[in-house]
Amino acid sequence: MRRIAALAVTVAVSIAMMATMLAGCGSSSPSADVKVTGTFGKNPAVNIPQVKPDNQLVVKTMVKGTGPQLGQSDAFVGNYVGYVWSGTKSTLKVDTFTQSTPSLFPPGAELLKGLKQALVGQRAGSRVLAVIPPADGYGTQGNPQGGIKATDTLVFVVDLIKAYGATSSAGGQQVSRGGGALPTVGSAQGAAPSVTIPNTAPPTTLTVRTLIQGSGPKVAKGQLIVVQYVGMIWASKKVFDSSWRDGAPLGFTVGATPEQVIPGWDKGLVGQNIGSRVLLVLPPADGYGKSGNSQAGIKGTDTLVFVVDILGAYGPAST
Repeated sequence: MRRIAALAVTVAVSIAMMATMLAGCGSSSPSADVKVTGTFGKNPAVNIPQVKPDNQLVVKTMVKGTGPQLGQSDAFVGNYVGYVWSGTKSTLKVDTFTQSTPSLFPPGAELLKGLKQALVGQRAGSRVLAVIPPADGYGTQGNPQGGIKATDTLVFVVDLIKAYGATSSAGGQQVSRGGGALPTVGSAQGAAPSVTIPNTAPPTTLTVRTLIQGSGPKVAKGQLIVVQYVGMIWASKKVFDSSWRDGAPLGFTVGATPEQVIPGWDKGLVGQNIGSRVLLVLPPADGYGKSGNSQAGIKGTDTLVFVVDILGAYGPAST
């Protein structure tokens, strides 16, 4: 009996020593050792080990949201930090939390492979950590423009705020359909609106008409706004651009310097309520100016017609 007990002690000690040795040999994954602390909506504290990452894709839901799930075809608004982990060093490349304005991510199907795996299926209100090896990031080409080499691992912490589907549209009360000297706009929601341009000369000044009155807060300069839109040329009555056709809403900072959109959008959308559908008629000076946009078939003398659905606004003064 004593010999058996002594043998058991010896085996136990040997197992403990082996476990210690294995731990000392780095059996754990460096990528899995990335730590994140902080609450949803606040700038996260990210601790990346000062060792080389491995080639493991690591996804962790740090905060589990209760909102709708992000689908393959959904774009979404989110705040995020992004690091490049190169060798034993990591560098913060982007941080929308400190900029106070989140970003609109493209539909899940268009994300980097690693981000797609990490985010599609997550619920709004979630915070997700994604440690993405090169094979699930930019691959063997890297991203020279972003300063990312083919051997770099990416680390993202993303707060999913709200998803927008391809059929998201204005949700307020219909107050006008335009008409008369202005284009007439169909009332269908959840699809691109029909627009009929009259056979008359266009207005010579910027014209703004609210078609659907939203009940949300007013859009403020400097906010990220998310919109659906259709754009037409008055003279030819042809559609030259449409988020509905592209299958995803557009996001941009309204009133930004330098401008992110043509002047008529900045002028016509600031002060509108979220949930509204707005008709914009833009003379050349408020569109693409005297140079036009040859790629879109727009001449320097063309008046443009837009119907814009304001889906959301984020950043200072938004709710």
